[in-house]
Amino acid sequence: MRLFVALDIDDDIRGRITRFLDDVRKFAPEARWVRPESLHVTLKFIGEKSEAEAEKIKLTLRTIEAAAMEMNFRGFGFFPEARAPRVFWVGIEAGSALTSLAETMDNRLSSLNIPKEGHAFNAHLTLARGGRGSGSARWRKGDGPNRTFQRLQEKLAAQSPPEFGTMTAREFFLYQSQLSPGGSKYMRLAGFGLQ
Repeated sequence: MRLFVALDIDDDIRGRITRFLDDVRKFAPEARWVRPESLHVTLKFIGEKSEAEAEKIKLTLRTIEAAAMEMNFRGFGFFPEARAPRVFWVGIEAGSALTSLAETMDNRLSSLNIPKEGHAFNAHLTLARGGRGSGSARWRKGDGPNRTFQRLQEKLAAQSPPEFGTMTAREFFLYQSQLSPGGSKYMRLAGFGLQ
């Protein structure tokens, strides 16, 4: 099973982002847009694991102690950079608490032979992926020039950064990603509280 750890977002914020997507999707029709019900804040991508390994991951995640945190969803941007966009995202302001949670998770899960991230955690909510090639936020072998987001960038340049709202994250989840022709579907396997 393909696993990752993420925070869910409140329905009010999901609704505001959905309305924003409805307004801008037409400016990048070739992009692969995330379905509103699938929006989440990824803390750690784990990858393919057996059921036995998933149980060990759950036990390890239960050892993580962190406080509930306020997260403000606002603005947007592109990875790896605006001149060569591959991913369109919404920004998240959460102070150091969110970064600390992601780093703690990365360190704890490394004890289960899950590779540590090769880059610093960057809080964001992915809205769309564009272009041919890997679809990764970072350049990969075989990736080429990408103009998928050009019209969208031109349209958004005239707008002030949108505000989507603030929420308090009180738990994180271990998810299973099931790939299908209509896009990935996510199923919660376990939840872990934040104090």
